[in-house]
Amino acid sequence: MEFFRIKRDIPFMSWGKYTTTISLATFIIAVFFIVTKGLNLGVDFTGGTVMEVGYTQAADLNRVRNTLAKIGMSDASVQNFGTSSDVLIRLPAKPEKSSAQLSEIVMAALHQDDITVEMRRVEFVGPQVGEELVENGALALLIVSLGIIAYLAIRFEWKFGVAAIIANLHDVVIIIGFFAFFQWEFSLTVLAAVLAILGYSVNESVVVFDRIRENFRTMRKTSVAQVIDNAITRTMSRTIITHGCTQMAVCSMLFFGGEALHYFALALTIGILFGIYSAVLVASPIVMLLGVSREDLVKVEKKEKEAEALP
Repeated sequence: MEFFRIKRDIPFMSWGKYTTTISLATFIIAVFFIVTKGLNLGVDFTGGTVMEVGYTQAADLNRVRNTLAKIGMSDASVQNFGTSSDVLIRLPAKPEKSSAQLSEIVMAALHQDDITVEMRRVEFVGPQVGEELVENGALALLIVSLGIIAYLAIRFEWKFGVAAIIANLHDVVIIIGFFAFFQWEFSLTVLAAVLAILGYSVNESVVVFDRIRENFRTMRKTSVAQVIDNAITRTMSRTIITHGCTQMAVCSMLFFGGEALHYFALALTIGILFGIYSAVLVASPIVMLLGVSREDLVKVEKKEKEAEALP
């Protein structure tokens, strides 16, 4: 389905050296902020106190946050848990107070604001658990990245796999760079968004790469740059429709999903925008820079045909 058709190919590859330079500069800046400022890790990673409290009616989360802010706990995370009357409160660890003391202070403030509130449970998340989550999260990113390289190398050619993973890691690092620069809270939900963006970005790259492979079969007398330009131009309508619809859903979560989904949706928003950019203006120029040619894909096609011919 196309809302419009672009008659002339857009010369994306003529801008390749500029877009890759901009991407490299953005990548370096993101790494700089990650190293110098670090991430504002949430309770899931750093450890702290997790409280579940219940109300007799639907809880006013903003009122709960204001109550906690009055006692110097504005950094607490407040969200609904299960039903609208159940509230989950995450408190960062404070060296001068134990988990029991923190829960008593919070309950005293909440009781003063609303006498009907009652404690359901209190748990302490130790820093050791947080360290394990960081390690497991990094391992998950590594496994996903290796899986993407292997998939693209098998489906297309190793040059496509290298280009796609560079572009996708470019997206991931920039998302994390935003969180480091603005010191937004980096929690497990944000990590889930980062992993989702890896899969989402590679899907866009696969669409472009598949059209490049098809063009190599049909456009036999054109240069590699023209083949890639035509492939990207022909997928522009699909890109706008797909990413536009996805962004509408993500923006709904961003503006109406409340604090619980805010940073998750924010990470997805950044990732989708940079995912479009990287698939078109980072991955494709890198493929051309690595010297992809018609012969590379012809070899792959011959191997596939030989494999199909075997009994």
